[in-house]
Amino acid sequence: MKLNIKLLLGIIYIICFSILIFIVFSYVELEDLTNFTFIEDHKTSLDFYKNNNQFLLLFIFFIFSTVWVLLLGFGSPLALLGGFIFGKWVGTLISVVSFSLGSLLLYTLANLFLKDIIKEKLSKKIDKFKYLFNKDELLYFTLFRLTGGGGIPFGIQNILPVIFNMKSKNYFLATFIGLIPSVFIISALGSGFEKYISYKQSIIWSELLFEPEIYLPILGFIFFCILTFFLKKFFFK
Repeated sequence: MKLNIKLLLGIIYIICFSILIFIVFSYVELEDLTNFTFIEDHKTSLDFYKNNNQFLLLFIFFIFSTVWVLLLGFGSPLALLGGFIFGKWVGTLISVVSFSLGSLLLYTLANLFLKDIIKEKLSKKIDKFKYLFNKDELLYFTLFRLTGGGGIPFGIQNILPVIFNMKSKNYFLATFIGLIPSVFIISALGSGFEKYISYKQSIIWSELLFEPEIYLPILGFIFFCILTFFLKKFFFK
């Protein structure tokens, strides 16, 4: 019975993910993402829609982001998009909340239906960290999130606490706090790009890198990477 449930969940995930990818690339081609006219035209339409339906657009983004993370999607592109559409502050808030909720839903489902297989496949790989999480799961999972999960893909990060039987409230809080710095940096980058194309007639990539709205988030990202390196060395020896 458990095997059937796992198989069914796997099939549902593949179907939903395939439909999502199909819908996205039905409207957008990869070469359009570097086409200034395409970006400018859609930005104008997006600005008009946002000014008239801001709460609806926030709701759509929130639901989409939550479902995307639930389906093991990675958050960086959506954080970038959130900053581009809503600005760095609102973009950060809506992204962090939706990512945290999507992660919690994924964790809950994994805990209910996939606990045995997760422990079987992943438990041995993180044995040396078990005592840390058992000691203070909120603190160490927050640090784990802050350090980018040690390079582990975001979707896998979201189900790892199944091994430690982490409390849902601690999981959500640690995820929320831990995601804020990285999501803010990425959202600020998206917001900076939006401001750049608002007053430019074309995208000059070499010039773009020297815009304060762009290079400051990049420097922030580099600093954050250095900081997380030392955090990992200190807390996850």
